[in-house]
Amino acid sequence: MTSHRHAPAVVPTATYRLQLQPAFPFAAAERAVPHLAGLGVSHLHLSPVLEAVPGSAHGYDVTDHRAVRAELGGEAGLRSLAATARAHGLGLVVDLVPNHMAASPRHNHALREVLRDGPESPYARWFDLDRSAGDGDRLLLPVLPARLSEVRDRLRVEDGVLRLDGQEFPLRAGTEELPLDELLAAQWYRLGWWRLARTELGYRRFFTVSDLIGVRVEDPEVFTATHAKILQLVADGVIEGLRIDHPDGLADPQGYLERLAEATGGRCWTVVEKILTGPETLPDAWPVAGTTGYDALRLVDGVLTDPEGAAELTALYREFAGRSADRGGEWEATARRAAYEVVRHDLAAETAVLTRAAARLCAADPALQDHAPWALRTAIEELLVRVPVYRPYRTGAERVLTPEAARGARAAFAVPEEAAAVDAVRGLLLGTHGDSPGHRAFRARFAQTSSALRAKSTEDTAFYRYAPLLSANEVGGDPGRPAVGVAEFHAACARLARDWPAGGTVLTTHDTKRSADVRAAIAVLAQCPDVWAGLLAEVAGIPAPDPHLAWTAWQTAFGFGTPDPERIGPAVLKAVREEGLRTSWTEQDPAYERAVADFVAAGPGRVPLRTASEAAFALEPHIRAHADGAALVQLTMPGVPELYQGTEREYRALVDPDNRAPFAPGPDDGRTALVRAALRLRRERPAAFGPGGTYLPLTAEGPAAAHCLAFARSGEVVTAVTRLSLRLAEAGGWRDTELVLPAGRWADVLDGVREFTGGPESELKLAELFADRPVALLARIPS
Repeated sequence: MTSHRHAPAVVPTATYRLQLQPAFPFAAAERAVPHLAGLGVSHLHLSPVLEAVPGSAHGYDVTDHRAVRAELGGEAGLRSLAATARAHGLGLVVDLVPNHMAASPRHNHALREVLRDGPESPYARWFDLDRSAGDGDRLLLPVLPARLSEVRDRLRVEDGVLRLDGQEFPLRAGTEELPLDELLAAQWYRLGWWRLARTELGYRRFFTVSDLIGVRVEDPEVFTATHAKILQLVADGVIEGLRIDHPDGLADPQGYLERLAEATGGRCWTVVEKILTGPETLPDAWPVAGTTGYDALRLVDGVLTDPEGAAELTALYREFAGRSADRGGEWEATARRAAYEVVRHDLAAETAVLTRAAARLCAADPALQDHAPWALRTAIEELLVRVPVYRPYRTGAERVLTPEAARGARAAFAVPEEAAAVDAVRGLLLGTHGDSPGHRAFRARFAQTSSALRAKSTEDTAFYRYAPLLSANEVGGDPGRPAVGVAEFHAACARLARDWPAGGTVLTTHDTKRSADVRAAIAVLAQCPDVWAGLLAEVAGIPAPDPHLAWTAWQTAFGFGTPDPERIGPAVLKAVREEGLRTSWTEQDPAYERAVADFVAAGPGRVPLRTASEAAFALEPHIRAHADGAALVQLTMPGVPELYQGTEREYRALVDPDNRAPFAPGPDDGRTALVRAALRLRRERPAAFGPGGTYLPLTAEGPAAAHCLAFARSGEVVTAVTRLSLRLAEAGGWRDTELVLPAGRWADVLDGVREFTGGPESELKLAELFADRPVALLARIPS
């Protein structure tokens, strides 16, 4: 099945992502338009534009869907930006956040009315609320900085609202004059200590972020209310494309996307931030152009990573770090342990909701009665940790919740008869025990929790505990298998060209833990584990709190390239908190964190590691070869490439907030010329790259053939890049390795001078093709 039918009339040739924030509003983006249009992109991609919490640097904490964010310049500012962009030949793509809003009663008008008016509020249907976690019909809000008894004296009733340290809570009508204790008891909500959110929570949240409350866009009225402004902007031609944030958080992603496609009349180019795992593919029935491109990031990074060297590096890491298998020694064991920790600790409130729902369904079904709540909860947890993808969908759940997964889950029970709870829960999830609204709600909530578990346990925990090659620890990546074979890469690209030719591709985003240039430097270490071992020996005299931290911090510093404690320090601190073994965001160890800061200041933040030895300094051309090769492949492979702000030149950035600084155009460099050439070619020959275009692998012949990655697009464009250039140089270079171009005459668009002849009788020496640079971009000369 192809998805060409999902491609709208306007498909971008390339997009450029800008992070909007009060320090970079619409007016600043408007001033950047001439520069960005000159690069050759066709669309600007804007981070969320609707009203958000004041001062928000990202905009995902939406507070009001009815208005464009005033801090960015309001709707007038957005329309002015669109007009200027249009005058320069650019359209706008906007990041849309359907899953959640800010859980701030002070700023979220809908939530404020629910808390004031209770279940009778017209906004009560907006949110996934669970009043059974509170006190009767009272909604638990775990937002207090300490237990209620400790902050009670700071609570104030002023101007008809309850105030505490900048927080505001609406009051139920007629309760304003009550004594404080009676007033608190009379509200539709119960205020609680923020730490209660781990085990008790009155609403669905985004992952484990209690500041973001889940929205029920599956309700048609809620969809209409929360999308009216965006749809108006689409209808007016202000917005031509949508990036859908976190669709896996929705109760029914496919249903939502179908409703959105109908509401936009199919006019919008729409991509989804869907993380695909292993061989998983995007559901064919989703009416979208494709994903935002993390699957492409994994392919590009992987095909340029040395598998043998990565294995050597892993062995070195295990010896150096000395960690047990499930705390960083082995990837699968580490990921599984992290999943258990997150499902039992961070997501305890979510599994409690599922347990209560399963208990209700079992109690109402004579065939499922007499399962103890603890057994149902254990079954739910054991099945959740065995979901191999981010979430199951309405179809194909049996391929995710397999009999093998059920057998593994049953092994957690000492009494076989009690293990029957696994079969009961699995049956509820597969729909074999009924399809009532309650059954459907249980299945949806399990799926939503599954995606949160996968993200938090893998990306935000295990990625920080297992660190042989940090370039592989990226969203959508597989640290246990950092390399992708050339044949696998070509097969995946052929599928993308056939099934999702208008989907997105990325190398750096606002969510990547390390920018593409930082990852390129780290990935080159897989080609020279001995050089990395030598560098670690050079700095061994700088004591670190523990060896794993030393490895992680030094590799981060090597990737970043220059000593900068102000940027490396926060990234390393975030790493140890996310890892959650010695300190964490919620249980901080000040002494350990001080030791980490002191180590970074004395070592990774001070020592220029990339020039610490001749062998390290000699890696620079190979780092550039990897980075430029990745950039060119991403810009010309199947899909719509996105440039993240600043990546038209070398761009070194670490995990957020480091990579979300306000955009500032910089001077061109060697990367800029490559980017301009590729984007110009995409605009000049859109048919070669878009829906209907073809992808043809090209295979070199000769002793160094494995070091050339090449492909043709629709017989019009040829991309060729050098793989593993350090290994190539050590093996003696290209020697007599040749590449046969498709028939015709070909022009080198990177130098604008050279021409080559293709066809079976015209072998091209790769030493000639790559004489001046490790990458080549050729365009067919019209006959």
